[in-house]
Amino acid sequence: MKLYHITNNNAKAVALADIPVVEYVELYNDLKERMTDCRYHVAHYFATEIECGLKFYLILLDDETSEVLITSFIPDYYAEGLASLTALHPQFHPFEREMHELYGIPFDSHPWLKPLRFSFDRRDRESTMDSYPFYTIDGDELHEVNVGPIHAGIIEPGAFRFICDGEQVLHLEIALGYQHRGVESEMVRNQNRLRQTLIAESTAGDTAVGHATAYAELVEKLANVDVGDDLKRERMIAIELERIAMHLADTGALATDIGFQLYQVACEALRTVVINTTQAWCGNRFGKSVIRPMGTLHPLTEDKIKLIRKNIADVRRRYNEVREDILDAPTLLARFEQCGLVPKGEMERIGGVGQAARASGLRRDIRATHPSGYYAEALKHEPILKHDGDVMSRLATRMDEVLQSADYIETTLASYKPATKIAEPDYEVKLQGDALSFSLVEGWRGEICHVALTNSEGEIVKYKIKDPSVHNWLGLAIAVRSEGISDFPINNKSFNLSYCGHDL
Repeated sequence: MKLYHITNNNAKAVALADIPVVEYVELYNDLKERMTDCRYHVAHYFATEIECGLKFYLILLDDETSEVLITSFIPDYYAEGLASLTALHPQFHPFEREMHELYGIPFDSHPWLKPLRFSFDRRDRESTMDSYPFYTIDGDELHEVNVGPIHAGIIEPGAFRFICDGEQVLHLEIALGYQHRGVESEMVRNQNRLRQTLIAESTAGDTAVGHATAYAELVEKLANVDVGDDLKRERMIAIELERIAMHLADTGALATDIGFQLYQVACEALRTVVINTTQAWCGNRFGKSVIRPMGTLHPLTEDKIKLIRKNIADVRRRYNEVREDILDAPTLLARFEQCGLVPKGEMERIGGVGQAARASGLRRDIRATHPSGYYAEALKHEPILKHDGDVMSRLATRMDEVLQSADYIETTLASYKPATKIAEPDYEVKLQGDALSFSLVEGWRGEICHVALTNSEGEIVKYKIKDPSVHNWLGLAIAVRSEGISDFPINNKSFNLSYCGHDL
């Protein structure tokens, strides 16, 4: 019996009947060996309730072949415990922790079986944020420093507990879950697809385009609809505009944290140009409303194309001057280089994704490894890799990606003649029943994965979202080990992870 159904990120939804139901021991033994090869990583792993208990689904990505491997299992003994995959491969840790939190599944030998989100529907109602079991180390010379959950700046809630020897950080534990909004359950509670779209683009407010695109592509697969080349092209433009805007913001924020106010002001001014360009396109600076399933209400016109090309060309030129100044600033380089190191091997172990992983030399970029839409059909993306895995590498990756994204936009729009008519959104099209649909999108932080299960009537009965932050928060904790605690702000900013993207 085969272990996996093999598909890819461009294929239509998968019939549930085509997904193998395997024995957990067989899957465990396969993953024990398979996951030692860094070409594989977990896109999603979750459980859903069925009449006879729980059914588990696993989605693996093969970054060399662009294949997506899907399997499932229905153990009859999970109440007594399942052998933990995290004990072998740490990248499974958030998925097993979530399933333990929601369903009480004991994963034997899991090294860190703590609540992931404090979901409103968690199994153990006695488990609260106030009783979170922070890791402790005894020692007369050690002390703890707590940051949050309420922060001094305009920032979302999260608790950071440091264990320090003097100024040196020995351990950082990050506890999230303060603002669980029930996003996934709301995607199921009401089948209105416009409402689902609005929820999707609000999953992480700074990634409205990325998450809305993931939802739209997932629904289109269930509807077996090909939206056409023009719409795919325009979605790519929107995603790359969002990437530019957020990388500009992070460049400025990192400059702020070390007192380089001139760079911060320059980057904020440039970011304003980009988000105002997005607003001129769709009426919202963050790109809300530009992405809709099956169509768009804001097709590009010749005037909008001209504006985007003009503004992005200007931003690219001016930002490259800032970039060159940064690379020639000795005090900035001294502060950022060799600070917050996360080696490639550690990124592999924790399943790191996005620009943070690429800064450590790990080639994780959905646009190249599992492309869909315009990236699969016309744009041959080559990821930008750095290899030092420090704050400077994470900044340098961003800076080069701004220029790369600007070039993609210019090259694509230079010869683009928009169609007279692009389809409008369709919120009523019937969806495939008894199916699993997934979508993978490379947001500006990294890999976004949405998964939906439908019933026989084509209604979505399970919806799972994975923001790249779920993988990368552990990377931040690793980055600050053995660093001075005063280095935490720049390390935190160099990852710039999402609290709400984690706290679904």
